[in-house]
Amino acid sequence: MTTLLDTVQRYTDAHADPAGIAQTPIPGMMLVRATAPSGLEHAIWKPLICLVLQGSKHVTMGPRSFAFTAGDSLLITADVPIVSQVTRASLAAPYISLVLELDQALIAELAVEMAGDPAGEHIAVRVDATDTEVADAALRLMRLLDRPAAVPVLRAQLVRELHYWLLCGRHGAAIRRLGWPNGPAQRVARAVAVLRTDYARTIPVERLAALADMSPSSFHQHFRTATSLSPLQFQKQLRLIEARRLMVAEGASASTAAFTVGYESVPQFTREYGRLFGLPPVRETKAARAVASAT
Repeated sequence: MTTLLDTVQRYTDAHADPAGIAQTPIPGMMLVRATAPSGLEHAIWKPLICLVLQGSKHVTMGPRSFAFTAGDSLLITADVPIVSQVTRASLAAPYISLVLELDQALIAELAVEMAGDPAGEHIAVRVDATDTEVADAALRLMRLLDRPAAVPVLRAQLVRELHYWLLCGRHGAAIRRLGWPNGPAQRVARAVAVLRTDYARTIPVERLAALADMSPSSFHQHFRTATSLSPLQFQKQLRLIEARRLMVAEGASASTAAFTVGYESVPQFTREYGRLFGLPPVRETKAARAVASAT
């Protein structure tokens, strides 16, 4: 019988780009393959579920670290800065995972039907064994990809089912926070969406607070609780991560990347880049390209 690993590996073999990412026609769902351990990768991830099917990965968020391997799921319930690294992968046994962004509108709809209030401690990142029902729904979603004509007809109900099983699982209360109508998570998310789109512009915190329908002080507190960063720090990391992508993937110079993402001072960009990534831009991107070439 075809397993979820078999199905995902076959799809990534055919569709993965040079970075090992295979986009799918299912909105918010992508597949990841790595044939060797990776360097450190910085990103601000959206709320998502990552099902690890083969290999191992290590993730750090602030002072907390998580190691997860085949059979585990990484659940992220907020836009948080993450440092990740594939720790076990080879040509014979690549790291393979399925990633699905959580749909807040769908969670809100299901939460109303299922009843119950968000509860428990707010922990943005957690790792646990993948529930059987979640893996089964993911397999049926993957099988749709072999029948393109069925995707637009059936994907919505399967994505809905997968979200349902996540809400039924041990961390259902934490996921339900994302769909709590006009709750702090949803209001902070409105500001996060603007920061993600307009990271290169200066955005007054008062404007972000107004988007979240909060006072500036309350917004700052809720934003830090949700993301572990202040709004300014969040925007800064978005800028630096995008600048790194421009230099590594597109060969942009440090000064071009700095000005593109909104910096007015190259020395300031260089200092802040070094603090986040550990090396000045030119040295760090040269090392990253070397790692990419080796893998």
